[in-house]
Amino acid sequence: MNSTMEQIKDFLIVGGPVVWILLGFSTIAVTIFFVKLWQLAMLRAESRKTVDKALDAWRARDIDGALAMLSDKRPVESIVAYSMDAMRQANREVATIREEAERRALNTLHDLRSFLRPLEIIGSLSPLLGLLGTVLGMITAFQQMEGAGAQVDPSVLSGGIWQALLTTAVGIAVAIPVVAMHAWLERKVERVAHNMNDAVTQVFTSKEGERLAAVAAREVLHAA
Repeated sequence: MNSTMEQIKDFLIVGGPVVWILLGFSTIAVTIFFVKLWQLAMLRAESRKTVDKALDAWRARDIDGALAMLSDKRPVESIVAYSMDAMRQANREVATIREEAERRALNTLHDLRSFLRPLEIIGSLSPLLGLLGTVLGMITAFQQMEGAGAQVDPSVLSGGIWQALLTTAVGIAVAIPVVAMHAWLERKVERVAHNMNDAVTQVFTSKEGERLAAVAAREVLHAA
């Protein structure tokens, strides 16, 4: 255990500032990943069970029952609940309801995508930082070789090279899991967006939705 810790300390010392920056990047990435996991778990963002039951009640014209099942705190359920509640108000146009539902959905998805951009940036910058550290290390190694003149020690040169390559290895080691985490979380948000679009479309295209849309249209014409 002690030898492992000593090796890690040596790597951090040898790698220099670039390795420290990459270590900070990895800490930030892991923190973002677990925060997003907690957010998705608390919101139950991908759950369709309650939404499907509410849609069944909606088709059966049990509007109050459908709304009672849905929670405003969950992404898909909140948009579906708004659409159902707005549809039963005969004085509102369907096009307006659709636009407002879309606006709310985009805002919700924007919140779910928060902090995903930093993950993407970390995944892209880490290999570049590692390469920068390698280039700087190689420059230092060759400067030492030049300063030694004819008295070049191959061990000094090889040691400088492996120390330089260390930063590239660390950069790639940080980038691979970060890119994977970003892709996985992005896929989660895409599934939420799909579920949201599918459920809201069912609200508008069901027989109950068409009936309420017709009622709303008649009320608008009567008011005009």
